[in-house]
Amino acid sequence: MSGVLKAACVQVNAGTELEANLASAGDLVRRARDAGADFITLPENVGWMVQGRAKIMARVRGEAEHPGVAFFAGLARETGAWILSGTLHVLLDGERVANRSYLFDPQGRAVAHYDKIHMFDVDLKGGESYRESATFRPGERAVVAGTPWGGVGLTICYDVRFPYLHRALAKAGASILTAPAAFTVPTGRAHWHTLLRARAIETGCFVVAAAQTGTHDEGRQTYGHSLIVAPWGEVLADAGEEVGFVVAELDMARVEEARRMVPALTHDRDFEVVRTGF
Repeated sequence: MSGVLKAACVQVNAGTELEANLASAGDLVRRARDAGADFITLPENVGWMVQGRAKIMARVRGEAEHPGVAFFAGLARETGAWILSGTLHVLLDGERVANRSYLFDPQGRAVAHYDKIHMFDVDLKGGESYRESATFRPGERAVVAGTPWGGVGLTICYDVRFPYLHRALAKAGASILTAPAAFTVPTGRAHWHTLLRARAIETGCFVVAAAQTGTHDEGRQTYGHSLIVAPWGEVLADAGEEVGFVVAELDMARVEEARRMVPALTHDRDFEVVRTGF
């Protein structure tokens, strides 16, 4: 890992229509590039935010014919930036869907993709309930992609609650972790900043987390606050709750500095778990 780059989080309020959502996201990507960003990330569900399996299945397409894949490939070529597409819904077998993140290089090549591993199956207060596993097939591969600035470890939203994934990515060469998200408002207020700062501190990585914001289909609300976090845990940029983008400078020397001071990635120990008194 070497050098300094400017990373951007694009924060959107996606509706139900793919074409309109891509156009809005594309305008923000171009503005972020004009602001000097070399690496531009977008949120989970950037193509659409719809509630329920039926609405997703009515819209989803396979990878080869997916308009979002072609759009972000072309946008990377147009801007000359590295672009993380956020996530697009990709049909796998007629019944199940991947929640998939793509990393495009400045030539528009998809150099890596990652399917969300951990499914958001939860029941929150007030009747807010989600069952991603009813529609999506969990991924089975952790992915680190090579870039001019070092390895980029790909994660998605709910994955942020699973430290072992991020530790494995760091050990496999990641110096930047991405976490495109559509966090709910209740969990965002309670946990978003803490979780992302913890993942940065534990791994000595930069964390770049673009997020959805505002009110979506059927009244679903997302938290916003796209964040860029340094390896020592400082928040370098916070997008608040408005649609837009934030940019921060990532000095990759800070990764080795943090890991040298606290080399936790080298301190793993085997241990036995003992249950007593039950």
